[in-house]
Amino acid sequence: MKFLTLNTHSWMEKDPQQKFQLLLQDILENNYDLICFQEINQEITSPEATVNHFYQALPSAEPIHQDHYVRLLVERLAEQGLDYYWTWAYNHIGYDRYHEGVAILSKTPIVAREILVSDVDDPTDYHTRRVALAETVVDGKELAVASVHLSWWDKGFQEEWARFEAVLRELNKPLLLAGDFNNPAGQEGYQAILASPLALQDAFEVAQERSGSYTVPPEIDGWKGNTEPLRIDYIFTTKDVQVENLDVVFDGSNSPQVSDHYGLQAVLSWKN
Repeated sequence: MKFLTLNTHSWMEKDPQQKFQLLLQDILENNYDLICFQEINQEITSPEATVNHFYQALPSAEPIHQDHYVRLLVERLAEQGLDYYWTWAYNHIGYDRYHEGVAILSKTPIVAREILVSDVDDPTDYHTRRVALAETVVDGKELAVASVHLSWWDKGFQEEWARFEAVLRELNKPLLLAGDFNNPAGQEGYQAILASPLALQDAFEVAQERSGSYTVPPEIDGWKGNTEPLRIDYIFTTKDVQVENLDVVFDGSNSPQVSDHYGLQAVLSWKN
């Protein structure tokens, strides 16, 4: 199973159309089975669009607009013969002009839902956070995939993780949790995830082969004043998933940078 996670920064990026094309080309070349995206947005004022049966709407989501970042991606991919089922959990208004949320794309059919993990449920409040959760079947085995964009330690993370964890504990199936956790490797939030009864593993640490290290450079949005590169984007799985390979991508070194975050690309398989 080939997997990608990326906080895209979507239309907030400089030269967004060029970076959109680079991301599109990467997906076509790598033919990912599953993708998790964060900071997927659309202009609040842009026209609504029609969507087909590949999209699974969630209860709190705004209608999909013509400039919805993932809608345009899946449309272009379908034109090249690559179809993805997809869903989008709406979080909040970003930068006073965007509907922003998290998305999951899957080559296999999904059953999707959203999890409100924040204390607040107000799209005008950037603290509002929802996780997109999709259940699917990969290589004959059930898998629950979550696209995650959580808050910082002591700014909502602990409460969000507790709510998220409670839902996951009821699933009783293999888990793949990916995205922007806003908690650097080795610090309190990261340790709380690894100490969870879910018995998760950090794909970066257990990969048989890996390349790269950090997932954000210094001083990005949300990390003003930070002077060090950080690892805050992760792939966490239950231990029935084997991580054959994990690479930091879109870092401006081995591949073009398309966002203020770098991406993580992994090759995963089922343990016997």
